[in-house]
Amino acid sequence: MEQVALVAGEALVDVVLGRDGTERDHAGGSSANAAVAMSRLGRQVWFASAWADDAHGRLLAGHLADNDVRMAVDPLALARTATAVATLAEDGSASYEFDIEWRVPAVSLPAHVAPVVVVYGSIGAALAPGADDVAALVEASRGSALTVFDVNARPAITGAGDEVVARAEQMARLADVVKASDEDLEVLWPGRTHREVASHLIAAGAGAVVVTMGGDGVSWYAEADEVTVPAPPVEVVDTIGAGDTVTAAVVHALWELDVVGPGAGERLRALVAAERTSVLAFAARAAAVTVSRPGGDPPRRHELD
Repeated sequence: MEQVALVAGEALVDVVLGRDGTERDHAGGSSANAAVAMSRLGRQVWFASAWADDAHGRLLAGHLADNDVRMAVDPLALARTATAVATLAEDGSASYEFDIEWRVPAVSLPAHVAPVVVVYGSIGAALAPGADDVAALVEASRGSALTVFDVNARPAITGAGDEVVARAEQMARLADVVKASDEDLEVLWPGRTHREVASHLIAAGAGAVVVTMGGDGVSWYAEADEVTVPAPPVEVVDTIGAGDTVTAAVVHALWELDVVGPGAGERLRALVAAERTSVLAFAARAAAVTVSRPGGDPPRRHELD
């Protein structure tokens, strides 16, 4: 059996409005970005998503194929392909306006492949009706795969009320690894420290919580302790796809440590601080490459050697 990663979530086209007034279309979406980043790091990736048979959909299909991401579904299930208009600020950060609907077509994988990692999150794990399908897919994978949930809150689409928080906590309970930004935590659990939110999610069932903090680095919260690595110094062009690169790089580094497949949750909890630090350091280096160039362009493995 071939060991593969299965990524479930949204794909969309980022329409990037630059500070100089230019407009560029980039294939994107948090889950699609994570799938591409993982493939570029050398993993075989299958992707469950949806778009339309239109120009934007063809852009997505070509981008994924060019990056060796294979489709686990027939994605032509929407009336129009989702878009996100991203406006860049002076510091390279992006704000978004979305036009999106979401559902998951039936997943069908070849008999010779076995997903040992399932990655999900962002809009795909929050927006009905597709989020319910994602939850069922992850639930069926527990015990046979490492499950990784990228919170990536999008209040402009989903809001940030009690139902959204409850959905995020439901998805976190299914995860071995929960990854979130400091901004995600403030949106969903305002006024609580990172440690408090991490302890809450771990008590509910998550194995670890990884929190990105932009230029302040990235932290790994385990049940009893935490480790933090700094962000490498880099000139930021934009931050599109940085968090998705962290997700992919964490998965890759855990795969290197054999923290995938059956029993992954137990092996994850058994990692010592030095191993967790090495995972974060690799992820921070990968994200530094992504933010150094425009449009969510994650590194290939040789760029990190």
